[in-house]
Amino acid sequence: MANATVIGIDLAKSVIQLHGSDASGRCVFAKKMQRKKVLPFLAKQPPCVVGMEACGGSHYWAREIKSLGHDVKLMPPQYVKPYVKTHKTDAADAEAICEAVIRPNMRFVPIKSVEQQAVLLVHRERDGLMKERTSIINRLRAVFSEFGITIPAGAKKLHVWLRDEYPEQEKLPVLVDRQIQRIYKKIDLIEQEVKDLDREIDLYNKEDKRCKRLLEVPGIGRLAASAMVASVGSAKEFRSGRQFAAWLGLVPNQHSSGGKQNLLGISKRGDVYIRRMLIHGARAVVRHRTENNAQYLWIESLMTRRPTNVVVVALANKLARIAWALLNKEEKYRKEVIPKVA
Repeated sequence: MANATVIGIDLAKSVIQLHGSDASGRCVFAKKMQRKKVLPFLAKQPPCVVGMEACGGSHYWAREIKSLGHDVKLMPPQYVKPYVKTHKTDAADAEAICEAVIRPNMRFVPIKSVEQQAVLLVHRERDGLMKERTSIINRLRAVFSEFGITIPAGAKKLHVWLRDEYPEQEKLPVLVDRQIQRIYKKIDLIEQEVKDLDREIDLYNKEDKRCKRLLEVPGIGRLAASAMVASVGSAKEFRSGRQFAAWLGLVPNQHSSGGKQNLLGISKRGDVYIRRMLIHGARAVVRHRTENNAQYLWIESLMTRRPTNVVVVALANKLARIAWALLNKEEKYRKEVIPKVA
C-alpha cells in the first residue's frame, strides 16, 4: 500500500475520521477510529501534510500531531465546505479536508500555543462575565420598573443610585427588597471577578514585549493588545497589514458583477472580539481627537466626506495595519509628526 502524502482529519468528541491520499490524489485509506488510537496511528505514518478544520480542540490536536513530525494546517470550516462532494458525513468531510488543504490559495489559521490559549481563555471569561453583568442589571432595572421606579443607565450610575437615592425611595415589599439585595450582590461578585481577570491581563501585557509595542499606539488598549498577541502571535501568517485587516472583517463586503463594484458594510469575518476592541478604541480616538493627536488631520479630512461610523471603521482598519507592522517587523511605534501651519 502506498504511503499517504496528505491526511484529512474530521475531529469529533469520541470517534475521529481520517482520509489519506497519495501524491496523485488517490485515496490510500479511509479510517474511523477512537480518539485514543489516532496519535499512535499517525506516529507510524511518514511525515506528511495533515489538514483539519479550526474548531474546538483543533489547536490541541495540531500541537500533538506536529510534535510527531507532520506539517499540520488548520482551515476555517467555511473554506472547506465547497469541497464536500456529497451529503454531509464524517467520511465526506474528511475527504473534503484532505482535498482543501493542498489548494495553493487556501487560507490557514495559525496554530496557537498553550500560553496563547490560556490568555484567550481569560478574555473569553471576562467577556462572558461582562455580558452576564449586563443581563443582571437589565433584570434589576425591570424589577424597579414594575414598581414605577426608573434608574439611570450604566453600571457606575447604578451603584451611585443604589447608594444615594434608593434608600429615599418609597418602601418596597420586604420580599422585593431582599431580592434586590441578592441581585446586587451578584453584580458585586461579578465585578470582583472581572477585576481579578483584568489583573491577569495587565500582568501579561507587562511581561510581553509585543504587547508593550502595541500599547504605544493610540486607540489600541490593553484588551486589544493582549488579545491580538494571543491570537496571531507575530502575525507572520499574514502577508500584509491589509490581509490582517481583512481577516478581522474590517473591510467592505463586496457584491460586484459585470465590472460594477458595489461596496456594502464591513464583512465581519474573523475574530469578532478583536474587531470589537479595535472599533471601540477607534471610536474613542475619534470622539476625543485634538490637534495634538497624530491622526487629527487625517480624521478631520475624512469626517468632512464620510459619516462618523465609516470614519471609525476606517481608523480601526488603520490600527489593524499598524498592529500587523509592529508585530511582523518587531519595530516600535513611530508617532506621526504633525506638520506645523505657518
